[in-house]
Amino acid sequence: MKLGVIQEYKIPPDSRVPLVPVQCATILKNYDLELCIESSLDRCFPDEDYQKAGVSLVNDLTDCDILMGVKEIPVKRLLPNKTYFFFSHTIKEQAHNRTLLQAVLEKNIRLIDYEVLTNEFGKRLIAFGRFAGMVGAHNAILAFGRRTGEFTLKRMKDCHDYEEAKSIYNNLDWPPMKIVLTGTGRVGMGAAQVLIDMGIKQISPDDFLKKNYEHAVFTQLLCDNYVARKDGKEFNKKDFYKNPHLYKSTFTPFTEVADVMINGIYWDQRAPQFFTQKEMNQPNFNIKVIADVTCDIAPVSSIPSTLRASTIENPIFGYDPEKGCETAPFAPNSIDMMTIDNLPNELCRDASTSFGQQFIQHILPELFKDKSEILERAIVAEKGRLGKYFQYLQNYVNGK
Repeated sequence: MKLGVIQEYKIPPDSRVPLVPVQCATILKNYDLELCIESSLDRCFPDEDYQKAGVSLVNDLTDCDILMGVKEIPVKRLLPNKTYFFFSHTIKEQAHNRTLLQAVLEKNIRLIDYEVLTNEFGKRLIAFGRFAGMVGAHNAILAFGRRTGEFTLKRMKDCHDYEEAKSIYNNLDWPPMKIVLTGTGRVGMGAAQVLIDMGIKQISPDDFLKKNYEHAVFTQLLCDNYVARKDGKEFNKKDFYKNPHLYKSTFTPFTEVADVMINGIYWDQRAPQFFTQKEMNQPNFNIKVIADVTCDIAPVSSIPSTLRASTIENPIFGYDPEKGCETAPFAPNSIDMMTIDNLPNELCRDASTSFGQQFIQHILPELFKDKSEILERAIVAEKGRLGKYFQYLQNYVNGK
């Protein structure tokens, strides 16, 4: 078996890598396989670090059996008859990647999507979500500082790692602000960690709504804090996940007291939006900064002002709630939107190291099994056909 790590081809380039140099050295020492890495100028760990770790540096990966990347791979770069690991962003029928999945099928590629590598209970085994939440929270507070002019915060991308960011937090005094955080998964907990490391006090949703504070506070919402059954029946978490269309949003009270919103939920298209454009245009809508880590693009989104994904280079755009259109950031009547869709790349060294650890622990041993249920659940395509668990994508592939 020969495993190859590709350079990231997507533009703008991503600095993350699925395996860092020391992890490659560990794999070569403990597993019976060959390992090489494609030369890249954009990676957060330079080529020289991999060479020092004993990894072969190449410009041609055609003799590899398995190829690993992070982001989607351009169609013209796909090598036929290979096994690929990457985030394909096709499993929710994303229109912009239909041609990618069509090419995967045409080229007889076995595509294993990291997003659906799960255990028997459906829990994800490998993800960047925690780091997306961490950078999302950092950028939310940064945007609020830029909007108000009350403080400045160094970009996370300009920090060597998270330890440097934490040292900066220790030297800042935050003005009074109220932050509402949605989501309790990897993204939500990563965001909460940063807010706590910033010294921002966590309070209950009830206190958040009813009390005023002279210092910065945040609250983290569970599902039953922002949705309720349309028919008035008691909230049930399992029922909400199964039948989100039977629920309505009850988020409005938080829009009237929060200054900043950080959205870290996994949103089902059948679920209600947090609020509508019309509600955003009401005089009692108080939120001025929204960091939408979820980044589902409107109109099919939990937040109607997520008009597009922003970039690490230009992370913030304004939203005019009256006209429902994009405007310049930090304008008096606008709401500032932070919607970067590759947030972990701002914390690329930490994120890559954590991701590689998860891969080695949970996924690498599965490659040596005759039959792996973990891998089978994540095979989006194989032998020119959709995988067992992805037959629902056939109409999507057919352009319907």
